[in-house]
Amino acid sequence: MTVEKRLELIKSVGEEVVTEQEMVELLDNQKTFRTYDGFEPSGRVHIAQGILRAINVNKMIEAGARFNMLVADWHGWANNKLGGNLENIQTTGKYLIEIWRLTGMNLKHVNFVWASDFAKNDEYWKYVMQIARNSTLKRIVRTAQIMGRAESDALQASQILYPCMQCADIFWQNIDVTQLGMDQRKVNMLAREVGPKVFNKKPIVVSHHMLLGLSAPQESYTDIEEKIMDLKMSKSNPEAAIFMTDTEKQIKQKIRKAFCPETADNNPILEYARYFIFEKMSTFKIERPSKFGGDIEFPNYNDLEDAYLKKEVHPADLKNGVARCINELVDPVRKEFESNAKLRDLRDQVLSFTVTR
Repeated sequence: MTVEKRLELIKSVGEEVVTEQEMVELLDNQKTFRTYDGFEPSGRVHIAQGILRAINVNKMIEAGARFNMLVADWHGWANNKLGGNLENIQTTGKYLIEIWRLTGMNLKHVNFVWASDFAKNDEYWKYVMQIARNSTLKRIVRTAQIMGRAESDALQASQILYPCMQCADIFWQNIDVTQLGMDQRKVNMLAREVGPKVFNKKPIVVSHHMLLGLSAPQESYTDIEEKIMDLKMSKSNPEAAIFMTDTEKQIKQKIRKAFCPETADNNPILEYARYFIFEKMSTFKIERPSKFGGDIEFPNYNDLEDAYLKKEVHPADLKNGVARCINELVDPVRKEFESNAKLRDLRDQVLSFTVTR
């Protein structure tokens, strides 16, 4: 595969690549490169965490990435997720791994590593200390968004440690490219600042788009970080997210109630079509009675968006089509967890945990 094709794949994942020139140089020099994504096991898994993450990882692997998927159990513990119960956090990590296996993540080139294993090594904590020593408290607090927090929140001391750990993770694993969401951008920029002077390394940052939740946005935002935190799909608002365990009825109900303006901006239903349906299905079919124009099929997202903006597709018809397709994507995973006793027990354990912000 040419460098241009590999870069095109990476840019189809990354809403932002810092920097594109560094990425080109890496691809010119290396057929494969070390990449990581980290995930905080914190409860039920929504479709952005499950299906979309598998799509993104597989694209990066096709471009040459060899992934470490970091089960950030100690990070979740520091962030007081699931009430600060480390055992429950680790059980949820195992659940996430099973989700990705069933959503088709290319596990041949994925290595799952646990933050709790890093924590057993004294040398790892030297990396954490180096990050802390070369960062101001103000700079660390500014990264609070990575934990789903605002700078104005009353942070616990453990939550100050979290960004230092996440930044150290990059260098401890000798990572070339970080591939996390736009909500993790600030800590990755910190790694680019601190890395060259402490570890003689500067990671390239590929930040993927944060999928919209189903709720309507507020009137205005003070900055892009506030907008991301408010609009992204989050398990803290169950009605604004589709979970991998949702029934067909729940999926239809949530999408029926969802925000769906007549524009493409901040339109979660169009986003679901773009980031899920056209990534996993060859075409998208909207079924409707003949008196409303009959069935209509779209070979690509741009044609769908164009028809929607021209009001050739009604929001209700769009919602019905998206709900049907999303259910088709979730259904095989849902059925596997239902039919396999061990997986069912694992799922039921996770669903019994009390989710905490």
